[in-house]
Amino acid sequence: MRRRKQNKGRPVSGWLILDKPEGMGSTEAVSMVKRLYSAEKAGHAGTLDPLASGLLPIALGEATKTVPYVMEGTKVYRFTVCWGEERATDDREGEVTATSDKRPSEADIRPLLARYTGDIMQTPPRFSAIKIDGNRAYDLAREGEAIEIPARPVTILRLDLVAIPDADHAVFEAECGKGTYVRSLARDFGRDLGCCGHVSSLRRLEVAPFLEGDMVTVEEIEAAARQGGDAPEEAAPHSGANGFQGLDALLIETSGALECLPHVALSDDQAVKIRLGNAVILRGRDAPVAANEAYATARGRLVAIGEIAQGQFKPKRVFSGKA
Repeated sequence: MRRRKQNKGRPVSGWLILDKPEGMGSTEAVSMVKRLYSAEKAGHAGTLDPLASGLLPIALGEATKTVPYVMEGTKVYRFTVCWGEERATDDREGEVTATSDKRPSEADIRPLLARYTGDIMQTPPRFSAIKIDGNRAYDLAREGEAIEIPARPVTILRLDLVAIPDADHAVFEAECGKGTYVRSLARDFGRDLGCCGHVSSLRRLEVAPFLEGDMVTVEEIEAAARQGGDAPEEAAPHSGANGFQGLDALLIETSGALECLPHVALSDDQAVKIRLGNAVILRGRDAPVAANEAYATARGRLVAIGEIAQGQFKPKRVFSGKA
């Protein structure tokens, strides 16, 4: 008996900017989106802990090729620090490791902002994905091993005190570069103020170039799937966009991840040449002169990422342009 060929999904491409709810892991979120979209491939650009909520960029299809550019983007977090307790995980889920009856005032807190803004050295949490001798720090911590994680440089572009709702809590907003741990900020704030501290809530608002207004909730995604009749078990018969219009309307074009690069607009003829791996001559007064990396589009669709040199765009990575 011939084995039935397994359906690999449809070649949908683009970015879904999920408003991840608390309690859902990043991998779980990607699996849900991949299933609902019946997508061939899916991945995310920057893990968000189950405790945290907010912006999780999920790439579908060929958009997965642009994940590294989003990973490098600046991020904005709003987070609440709970004073009085330091915890093993530096958030509310860990066991209490130190306590204090002291509570900081606004006058105590504000001098911290300048101290933690700019290029600083930061020690990641013991419960983190940092590798130590080939092992994840959180695996070693769970096994009870005493581990020393070296401090490393991170960049915090902006740090604001947003509110002090009560004596036990303070709300902050941070704009930071890749590799910054908000949980470490809460821990270090508490230590500097002599009052202990941990993150009690955390929400990511931005991952450049994607903004808070780009986010789509789980409820909106599920509603779009129901409206189009896109139940996962029914997805295989849909060979085209029919039945997926509502879901696909929530996607941002793949090139939306590449706003950090120079842009080249191609004609249809140039796009054909590029997709065959050939260079094209760039004409026009506004054409970029030189760039190690740039992206090219035709009719709003991403064609390639490549190099601009000697008045030509030379493709390095070509995209099919399939929706």
